[in-house]
Amino acid sequence: MELCTHLSSRNFHTTLVIPSISGNTTTQIPSSFSQNPLTSFVYITSGPPMRPGSDPTRQQSALELQAHITTNRSQSQPPIICAIVDFQIGWTKEVFQQFNIPVVSLVTFGACAAAMELGSWKAQAGQFNPGEEARLIPGLPEEMAITPSDLKRKPLGPAPGPPGGGPPGGGGGRGGGGPPNPGDRPPWVPAVEGAIALMFNTCDDLERPFIDYMTAQMEMPAWGVGPLLPEQYWKSSSSNSIIRDRQIRQQHRQSNYTEEEVIQWLDSKPRGSVLYVAFGSEVGPSMEEYPQIASALEHITNQPFIWVIQHGSGIPKFGGGGGQPGSENQEGYYPHGLDSKVGERGLIIRGWAPQLLILSHPSTGGFLSHCGWNSTAEAIGRGVPFLAWPIRGDQHYNAKLVVSHLKVGYKVAHDLSEMVKEEDIVRGIERLMGDQEMHGRAARLRAKFENGFPASSEAALDAFGDFIRQKAP
Repeated sequence: MELCTHLSSRNFHTTLVIPSISGNTTTQIPSSFSQNPLTSFVYITSGPPMRPGSDPTRQQSALELQAHITTNRSQSQPPIICAIVDFQIGWTKEVFQQFNIPVVSLVTFGACAAAMELGSWKAQAGQFNPGEEARLIPGLPEEMAITPSDLKRKPLGPAPGPPGGGPPGGGGGRGGGGPPNPGDRPPWVPAVEGAIALMFNTCDDLERPFIDYMTAQMEMPAWGVGPLLPEQYWKSSSSNSIIRDRQIRQQHRQSNYTEEEVIQWLDSKPRGSVLYVAFGSEVGPSMEEYPQIASALEHITNQPFIWVIQHGSGIPKFGGGGGQPGSENQEGYYPHGLDSKVGERGLIIRGWAPQLLILSHPSTGGFLSHCGWNSTAEAIGRGVPFLAWPIRGDQHYNAKLVVSHLKVGYKVAHDLSEMVKEEDIVRGIERLMGDQEMHGRAARLRAKFENGFPASSEAALDAFGDFIRQKAP
């Protein structure tokens, strides 16, 4: 919706195709979108096309999409001059190509992760020679060279494709086959074949070298048109105010604390003193690692923290790691008794948490994160540095971007193929929260977003508009 809104401001008519499997989708469409004469939406009612073994479902989805295009043409509506397709449903390219509609592939995570996946494959970085300390990727910054520690990851099984897309940076839905191993061909490569350009959910200030690399390697225009965060996020960045999640994400999710209670707790803590601990909605640490987090937070006696624990935490969802969705009927890990031990020093949120509010509050000074792309962009834009604990997929390269390129974070442990232990977490927290130089870098990076949505992304959207109008018949 954010992308559609940006395009409609450039006088494009946009139609957002939505799978009805998303649930009660109507309530998720804000009036500002549905009442805009240049934006509309259409439902594909057949369900998630990327689930394994769902070819009949995909065929039905394709038929519905064909019917919509045909109806559009028969009613003399503005001609469809382009289809912007999330690469995770890249099969829809075939439908648009039947009607000679050019396709631009949208990559909903960052350009660094895509560039590193592609470069690692081309540099055959999946295996190291004896004594080799790093493998440079030609065309990418030296600090992003692949090292043996980059290959040390917990084995994870393939994730099922998401219902029509999946969250940026969530780590699931990588073309329907799970994340690639380092050095493997990225599954998105065939998914974007036949596209005339690429869009990335990022901006020059975060990832310019990686956008340039993708332009050169894929031999097509590549634009950073994000981060595609809510309009309120950018307004808050320019005014330096706290973001109220409930005004943006009006979803009735369960939580043991209200936004007001969270604000009151944060207001009681010194500026930059609070560590925020939260993992993704799809994957997280293992059941054995969660008690290590609890012990670390208990034993750093002077460290205020907010810890968000999803229902089903620590229960494997697909082949490894901890996964939350799909585990709602299983309680998962919970640190019983920790709240009484830490008292007012800690706030343990069970279920939904107002992440944008927490990250935008001046008391928040660090983020123990899985480095999903949305979370990464949200925190960088508010000047919050990271203790990176990637679990799968693009999260590993997002963490490397944060740690090695932007230098606004540390990695929780050197070897993520082994269990992360209490001493790793304690050492990482103390290092992160005590590094004033790093906090200064994070603040300077945040300052680049004080004027709101990035100017480079506005320029990229203008360039896309000029490009696609030239392609139009």
